Amino acid sequence: MSVVIQEEVTGCGIASAANILGLSYAEVKAKANAIGIFATDEALFSDTEYMRRLLDAYGVKTSADESIFTSWEALPDIALLAIKHHYENGKPFWHWVVFKRTSTEGTVLDSAAYLDNNEITDCSAIKPKWYISVSI
Repeated sequence: MSVVIQEEVTGCGIASAANILGLSYAEVKAKANAIGIFATDEALFSDTEYMRRLLDAYGVKTSADESIFTSWEALPDIALLAIKHHYENGKPFWHWVVFKRTSTEGTVLDSAAYLDNNEITDCSAIKPKWYISVSI
């Protein structure tokens, strides 16, 4: 599986959608921009509605609510995870990554350009706060 890397510092949401859809960053960015979603908009990583709207534009269903992360085993086969959760000026921010389960293991696809390995199977160092279930 090859991981789509974010092409903008704030492009983790667009790259995560591309990783779910199996499309390129450019393709998903073009669709996102066409429906009024831009990587430079801070709301993309502080409001979940943008990701739901982007995935819905491709016919992908997401859970209506966020679920608190309890364990890797409890995750659905595909999920958007909120990691590196923090507050800036009282507003929540996080980094989007994708969890995908295969028949043999679960893998986190992290689009961050600075990583040496964007396909993570040893998830012990990743601390998700919550997730959104994704159904393709």
